[in-house]
Parts: sequence; C-alpha cells; structure tokens
Amino acid sequence: MIADFLEHRFALSERGTTPARETLAGLTTFLAAAYLIVVIPSLLSSGGMDRAAVTAGVILVMAIGSLAMAFYANLPFIVGPGIGGSAILGITLAQIEGVPWQTGLGIAAFSGIAFIILTLTGARGMVVRIIPPQIKLGLGASIGLFIAMLGCRDAGLVSVDVARHALKLGDFGQPGPICALIGLAVAIALQARRVPGAVLAGIVVAALVGVPLGLTRFDGVFSLPQSPAPVTGKVDMLGAISLVALPYMFTFFASEFFSTLGTTLAIGGKAGLTDEDGNLPQIERPFLIDSLAATLGPLVGVPGGTALVESAAGVEAGGRTGMTPMVAALLFAATLLAMPLAMAIPREATAPALILIGIAMMGTIRQAPGEDTISLFAPIAMMLLTLISNSFGTGIAGGLLVHVLVEVLAGRWRQIPVGLFVLSLPLGYYFYTAATLH
Repeated sequence: MIADFLEHRFALSERGTTPARETLAGLTTFLAAAYLIVVIPSLLSSGGMDRAAVTAGVILVMAIGSLAMAFYANLPFIVGPGIGGSAILGITLAQIEGVPWQTGLGIAAFSGIAFIILTLTGARGMVVRIIPPQIKLGLGASIGLFIAMLGCRDAGLVSVDVARHALKLGDFGQPGPICALIGLAVAIALQARRVPGAVLAGIVVAALVGVPLGLTRFDGVFSLPQSPAPVTGKVDMLGAISLVALPYMFTFFASEFFSTLGTTLAIGGKAGLTDEDGNLPQIERPFLIDSLAATLGPLVGVPGGTALVESAAGVEAGGRTGMTPMVAALLFAATLLAMPLAMAIPREATAPALILIGIAMMGTIRQAPGEDTISLFAPIAMMLLTLISNSFGTGIAGGLLVHVLVEVLAGRWRQIPVGLFVLSLPLGYYFYTAATLH
C-alpha cells in the first residue's frame, strides 16, 4: 500500500526511479546538507541569537520547506536557510553594523515579501533584466569572499593587526587553527573523491580533534526537542523600514532569487527534468515554495529559506522526484532529538565548511560575461569593497554604483535600464554614509 501511494504521489515510474533509489538519494541529500544545522546557528548566535533556539528553527524550516517542495512541486530539491543570508544577518548586520537581530529578521522578511509579489505577478523577468549579469555573478563571488574570510577568522587562521590596520596570519600552532586545518584537509580529501557528506565529515573530524584540544565539550547526545520560542515571532518590521536597510533587503532578495533560479535550472537539468530549451516545466511551483519559505523563515527566527545547492548530491545519487526531499525532511526532523550533539560543536570545527563554500561561491566570477577588463570592473570592485569594508551591504552598493559609472564613462549609458538608474540614488546615499560616517 505504501509503495502504491509513493508511486501515485511522486510518479516514480514515469521518471525512471524507484522507492529504494529515492530513499538513498534523500539520505545522500541529508548527509550533504546536515552541516548547515551546525554552521548556520553558529553564524546567527554570533549576532546575539539563542543558539539552541536557532538550531531548532533551522531544522524546522528545512523539514517543513523540504516537505512542501516534495508534495507541491514534486522536485528533488531541499529547502533551507542559506549561508549567505545567515552571514549577513548574524555578522554584517548584528555585529558590524550594530543592527539588532530582530530588525535583521524584519529586513529578511521584507525581501521575502518582495519575492512573493514578484513570483505571483510573474515579474521575475523584469528583475533579471534590470540587474546586469556581472553584478549577479559578482554577488555570489562577494558573498563567497566574505564567507571564506569569516571561516578563516573563526578558525584563527587570520587575525586583525590593530597597529597596522591590516589583516595578518594567525598562530597556526594554537588549538583553533590545528582543529580547523585538520577538518579542512578531511573535507577536501573526501570532496575530491565525490564522497557524500564530505563537508559534514570534516566538521565531525574537527570536532573530535577539538576534544583533546579543549575546544569541544560534550554534554550528552539526545534530549527532548528544543523550542525555537526565544527567537520565534521576534521580527521587527518597523525597524527594518529605513534607507540603511535597503542594500541588505536587496542582498537578501537577490541571494534567494538567483539562488533558486540557478539551483532549479542547473540541478533540474542534471536530473533530466528540463525541456529542450533548458527550462524547467512549472518552475513557478518551486519559486512559490521558495518565496513562502523566504517570508515565513524570519517569523520562525531564521533567515528565509531557499532551494539549496546541496540538492545536487541527491540528484547525483539518482533522485528524480519529491520523494527525495521528503526522506531528507524526515531525517532533518529526527535531528531535533540530537540537539546537545549539535550544540557541542565549536566554531573552529565549522570554519572548514565556511572556507570551502566561500571558495566555491567565488568561482562564479569566472562566468562573468565580457571580453574586456572593463566588463569585470564592477564585480571585482564589489569583491574588493566587501573585503575592505568588511560589509557586504557596502560592497553591493558600491558595486552597482561602479557598474553604472563605468558604463556611463564607456559611452554605454543607453544600455543601463532606467530602473537601475533609479536604484542608484538611494544606494549612492547609503554608500556615501557608509564611507563618511565612522
């Protein structure tokens, strides 16, 4: 009876798959993405959020979002908070800009609402046309640079030289760098061999190494499910209505929007679900799930959910239907009983995941269109401004302004969409205040 239900609900035979293959794909997807249960709460707790509550919230969003993708869209994609949005909320906004995390959740919620409106009105094409390709690719590369640098600092591989106002190498002989480098080596070795869950394995090994080094302290393995109540419903929507918040609203929105677009088309193509033109039939379904997760996630207390690139691991293992995220969602829900284990993992052990993912995201800059240096000026400027200012909001505001300025100087101002000119006005004011007020 169960087999008949699965066949009828997910059309397994029609897509050339079986319950056993989909179950294996779901397990593989879970292993590939399980590290997020540790990494994301670590980032958000850096901004003052309760780590245990955030961990429960992350698990709930991943479980519910993935189930929605399974039964509504019948596609092999899992849904959950992304690393980029978590770093923006926990580090850039809360730590660097001094924005309360409640307001940061409000900013994320507004971006999710914008995503829903664009999804329901079919206005995605308009946004894609307004934002130049170089900026889209530079966006991922800039977030990647920010995340990789964050991982290096969490590991103690990089520190700040206050006297020289510059970065310097950390002491690699200290417990933190030793723990992180061992975990990084394990993750790289396994990832190069295409072993599912390579990043998670690196975290586990690093955490175990951290025990004799005094970094990891276990207080048990199993417990009753933790409540996300300390962070649930704490969204400050009114505080998020400000000019300073505009670049971050755009950052959250762009991260979710382009992440879902790229994930669904690329992974859908790998699964053989796209048509001859490379389009995914009924793509509005995963977009709707994604936009709802992006809006409801902040209400739970975590950045909005998005279709995760880790879904590729399940597709590689044979996943072709919504049964893959259904199995992964059930496994995510089961981890609510293993919260003490997740809480024991130190930030030095999660640093290798940040470094690897950041470097992978920086690779998008290679796809930037254009044959001359001028075409790459804006995305590279965005990366440099992100690094120099230690703020992704400043980086993207400056990158968009540089793009407009370069195109005008190059005599290509007619190619700039009017909407981008309009957007440049508030972004220009934000960049000015970021550069002059200290």
